[in-house]
Amino acid sequence: MKLSRLLIAAVVLAGLSAALWWSNKKEDEKAKKPAESTAPQIVAIRGETVTGLEIKKRSGEDTVLTKDGSGVWTITAPKPYPADQSAVNLVVTGVGALTGDRLIDENAMDLTGYGLSPAAVEVDFKMKDGKTRTLLIGDANPSGTAVYAKMADEGKLYTMSSSSKTSFDKETKDLRDKRLLTFDQDKATRVELTAKKETIEFGRINQTDWQVVKPKPYRADGFAVEEVVRKLKEANMDLSVAEEDAKKAAASFASATPVATVKFTDPGGVQSIEIRKVKDDYYAKSSVVDGVHKVSKDLGTGVDKSLDDFRNKKVFDFGFSDPTRVDFKDGTRMASYSKSGDKWTANGKTMDSGTVQALVDKLRDLSAATFVETGFTTPQVEITVVSDSGKRTEKVQLAPAEGGKFIARRENEAAMYLLDGNAVAEMRGVAADVKEESAKPAGSKKK
Repeated sequence: MKLSRLLIAAVVLAGLSAALWWSNKKEDEKAKKPAESTAPQIVAIRGETVTGLEIKKRSGEDTVLTKDGSGVWTITAPKPYPADQSAVNLVVTGVGALTGDRLIDENAMDLTGYGLSPAAVEVDFKMKDGKTRTLLIGDANPSGTAVYAKMADEGKLYTMSSSSKTSFDKETKDLRDKRLLTFDQDKATRVELTAKKETIEFGRINQTDWQVVKPKPYRADGFAVEEVVRKLKEANMDLSVAEEDAKKAAASFASATPVATVKFTDPGGVQSIEIRKVKDDYYAKSSVVDGVHKVSKDLGTGVDKSLDDFRNKKVFDFGFSDPTRVDFKDGTRMASYSKSGDKWTANGKTMDSGTVQALVDKLRDLSAATFVETGFTTPQVEITVVSDSGKRTEKVQLAPAEGGKFIARRENEAAMYLLDGNAVAEMRGVAADVKEESAKPAGSKKK
């Protein structure tokens, strides 16, 4: 009797264990599966199948756009304008998988109470197959947390988030290309700046380096040139300016104070922009878009530069690339330092790397306070720096000038750099302090 009860209990226990194991297994599987979305889908349209777009607003003008064979969008109404491709594509991709908050009615008949007849915003998507899908967006729901929406060819009525409405509720000015210049910043080969009664022309050497071509060949400060290029590339029209104010600006532009004219050359041709100042405001007229447009003060002051603002004031070009050889001659004292790996040597002797590096740092920082055309006399210091794996050799001479200053002259260059006398004195002192590496103390012998 007792044995049979034990057997029954064992069977029941085994059954419970198996059930528990199976239940846990199912729970683990559910946990691994992604949660199913409960948000109802209003529409799903692949962006690449949309060839035209029309946005109609209950109040305001309609905006019509078309896409050409190369995928470029253009505004055709209310007036022809280039379109902001990113802004238009955000509208188109917004219906890629548009979901609502909840389904209100499976077959809504009277749409007036929802602000859908007429709709606050109607968006027509012209498809490749010739059909048109229309999204209707209405008023906010009583709580103000969502808006009503539906597809015109379907009976289902939804609520969706107000942010979703914002994605489609666009005016012409929201979808216009607001750029004043459209040149390719990376491929621009020439920049011509006329400001402060002088014209400066820059030629691109590589991705980040520029050369002053006119009025004379000079080394350019690549960062300064790139900053002007960037600011003008990012310059946008201010479409929030009232139409009356824009007309006044256009009328006064002719007599306004000229600030600068800049021309850019890239593979697509030449584009130009003229910037003038009216009281404390700056306005621009571009060869790319019609009209006079207000621009930022930062842009206006950013192009109001002189030649010296763009010249490279550094005496040496090796920058952050440590040289492999430095020859230093100061009067009768001469030294030549060569680098191999982490070691500096001179005349077969290993030098103290810290003292040589201190000299390299001083040479790297040597910079002009201004530029001069004449005044170079007998040089007292001559320096040669080899860098870039032997591809760059820079030779510089320093001669004393009035007021305790020095003039630096680079080999094969007409430009001369006026240097602070204290900076030169510090460099000469650091050069005199370069020494051999200290002998390591012999280790104590084990007893």
